Amino acid sequence: MRASLWSYAPLAVALTLRLASSSTADLSYLLVAAYALLGPAHTIRALAMSWLFSMISPGLAPEASAAAVGRYAVLFAAAASAMLHSGFFFGRPHIRSYTLGTLLLGLSIVAHSLLFSPIADVSVLKAISWTLAMTALVSAWCGLSAQHREQVSRELFWGLVILLLASLPLSASSLGYMRNGSGFQGILNHSQAFGPAMALLFAWATSRLFGKARPPWWLLGVSAASLGAVMMSEARTAGLAMVLAVGLAVLLGPGFGGRPMRQMLPGLRSARIWSMLGAVLVAGLVMAPTVGKMAQNYISKSGRAQVGGVQVDGLLEAYDHSRGGLIGAMVDNILEHPLTGIGFGIASEPALMIVNRDSVLGLPVGASIEKGVTPLMVMEELGIFGALLVAFWIFRLLRSAARGSLASLAVCLTVLLLNMGEATLFSPGGFGLLNLILLGWAYASGAAAPGMRRA
Repeated sequence: MRASLWSYAPLAVALTLRLASSSTADLSYLLVAAYALLGPAHTIRALAMSWLFSMISPGLAPEASAAAVGRYAVLFAAAASAMLHSGFFFGRPHIRSYTLGTLLLGLSIVAHSLLFSPIADVSVLKAISWTLAMTALVSAWCGLSAQHREQVSRELFWGLVILLLASLPLSASSLGYMRNGSGFQGILNHSQAFGPAMALLFAWATSRLFGKARPPWWLLGVSAASLGAVMMSEARTAGLAMVLAVGLAVLLGPGFGGRPMRQMLPGLRSARIWSMLGAVLVAGLVMAPTVGKMAQNYISKSGRAQVGGVQVDGLLEAYDHSRGGLIGAMVDNILEHPLTGIGFGIASEPALMIVNRDSVLGLPVGASIEKGVTPLMVMEELGIFGALLVAFWIFRLLRSAARGSLASLAVCLTVLLLNMGEATLFSPGGFGLLNLILLGWAYASGAAAPGMRRA
């Protein structure tokens, strides 16, 4: 089942407005917000476009002066669409258990914020934003028929492929490295956004290879190209996350999803898969010195990652260099506030937070914080009991993803492992929105009837 071209025309117009000028960039968000109201599939596409508008490189598109407000407009429109198409406004609401669980988790975080956060309005707005985004996405994905869900997921997959293809020509230009000079960012605003996006594409493409008895050659090409893109980005967490996620999905998927291995991993019997792996192994042995140099550049971010003036030469050393200080501050807060936490979305040192507020209403529209390990972040901000609620929510998510397909489980695991280096699971305003979109798909793929689950 294919959507009419007219379904995509408003998005094409919105993208044109976003690229045209600063004065039209703000209008692009309003058009996408209106588009989100048209139905579940439109809601998902609208949120994906909002993510792209927020993450696009400033070298390709002008800054949108009201981007923060525009993102909220799309988010609230997506939530309104979810309620509208669930029958909420007509007195006959139909809400699924996981959607309700997501909503209740969000409301509990809002209540926690009111009780314990030192900057309550910041915490409450962040909690509401996440709750609206995640609830709307779970509702939208689960509200689609199997055919429409497969169609929209295919659109997202090819959207990431197009992002990759559009970015590669910039590898020969300084525009592709404008953020730091060495990490490739493609058409996005940072290599730490491009790398994780390509890691998600790699996990998705590679797991689809194992999930097909006769995988197409073009899928091998997507997997290889996305791997190269991650290496070019120098996003180390992304590289580690995608490899571990695919490996864990292959090892744990059949048991966790309750499906026999031959059904979940037909690609293991494919001659194409094994010939590809053999070719990669031979090429790696023949080009060992070159591969070793590339790996070292990747780990050290082309020499930019140093400790005491000495270049780091191992993943553990690199991780400690980039996240060690953040982890220490979070652990101290956990020990000091084990039950209540310090407040949702609050920096480890609240006094150092910079909160940007709307000039009219004074509402916080931006309060970025840097925390590298989501499990510790959740413990630090919500305390032990809040962390247990989040852990149960994630367990339900993983079970459903595993029951869906190897691809949905691998993508879900990639999102979660990316959060071991950059906490984006509760950040719908930036790169995290793409993560939430794919988590909604991963859950819904396993919530379908057994005969209608597809990769």
